[in-house]
Amino acid sequence: MFRTSMFHTKHLFFTAILAAICALGFAQSKTELEKQKQQLLKDIEFTNKLLSETEQNKKATLGELNLLSSKINKRQELINTILREVELIERQINETKGVVSSLKDDLQRLKDEYALMLYHTYKNQSQYDRLMFILSSQDFNQAYKRIKYFQQYAKHRQEQAEAIEAMQKILESRTEELADKKLKMAYLVEDKEKEKIQLSTEKEEQDKMVKTLKQKESELKNQLQQKQRDAKKLEKAIARIIEEEIRKAQQKAEKTGGTTTKSGFALTPTELELSGNFSNNEGKLPWPSDRGVITSSFGEHPHPTLPSIKIENNGIDITTDKGTKARSVYEGTVSAVVSIPGAHKAVIVRHGEFLSVYANLEDVLVKMGDKLAVKQEIGTVVTSREDGKTVLHFEIWKGASKLNPAKWILSKK
Repeated sequence: MFRTSMFHTKHLFFTAILAAICALGFAQSKTELEKQKQQLLKDIEFTNKLLSETEQNKKATLGELNLLSSKINKRQELINTILREVELIERQINETKGVVSSLKDDLQRLKDEYALMLYHTYKNQSQYDRLMFILSSQDFNQAYKRIKYFQQYAKHRQEQAEAIEAMQKILESRTEELADKKLKMAYLVEDKEKEKIQLSTEKEEQDKMVKTLKQKESELKNQLQQKQRDAKKLEKAIARIIEEEIRKAQQKAEKTGGTTTKSGFALTPTELELSGNFSNNEGKLPWPSDRGVITSSFGEHPHPTLPSIKIENNGIDITTDKGTKARSVYEGTVSAVVSIPGAHKAVIVRHGEFLSVYANLEDVLVKMGDKLAVKQEIGTVVTSREDGKTVLHFEIWKGASKLNPAKWILSKK
């Protein structure tokens, strides 16, 4: 009986430990989802603020549509995050149900064994019987062993009673935890339904705005063509600067020595280290603005109201607050400050063989050759007179190759 009881006591212990480990894993996943949810809510709130800032401008604009589309995307991400959180809690509930069931079964077996042990003790082992059992020993050694047996038996009974009490507390705790999880899941499902209703309302608003903008197709095409021409001017200016940087770097390397990278840059040991450090920070760079939402993504994608037309974006567009300052995403040296008609001013910062570009600036606070620190202010982002939107254009290059900046900056600001 000792061995059987010990087995069940250990089984209860390991069941409790397993439940604790699972709970820890779920807690980590839930924390990550909660952080993601809070960030999405902040982004939606900030986008609402940007939209409300130009409410007085009743004219539908592409900038307004981009902001609304960004909010819809964030709202959908939020719903998906809530769904994942619901699924996680469902798994937690099932896991906890299994643990509770296992604890109940093992606890009942332990109680049954304990009751049976008490019954046999009461029936067969009175105080007189125990005394006679000890006195009937053949020698002192046997009498000592019998006394120790009764002591161990009494100790084991006490341990079993304590184990039952401890497991009852664990069972109560897990049962309360189960009820709490069910309540949280109910709240999450309610939140999800509210967000879906809000998403439906925003999509209706988006459809109305798209219809309004389609009536101005000719005007939109002209605006788009002008923006694409401005983008090409900026791209050519960057290409010229890159060529000049490579030429100067190679001349310097001929005199001082250096390592030539695949992108064509001849880098000194210090520049090579800077380049490596920048590369190691992919996905970790700070945003080029204190706050903002991405309203135009990298690469080729359809126009939001003219699907037959493709938009080519060499970077990303970040809509932010009026008066926002662009800031360097990493330490580096200002390669150039250029004026692009239509794109206002742009600052190009070199980080070894990498370059970061900050365009659509008004007042520039740096000059060519300046050494910049991480998050150092570069200039003020222009606010459009047409729609009141403040949009920073941001690019990252590796030599002559364009990279997707969204993959380099932090997913959470």
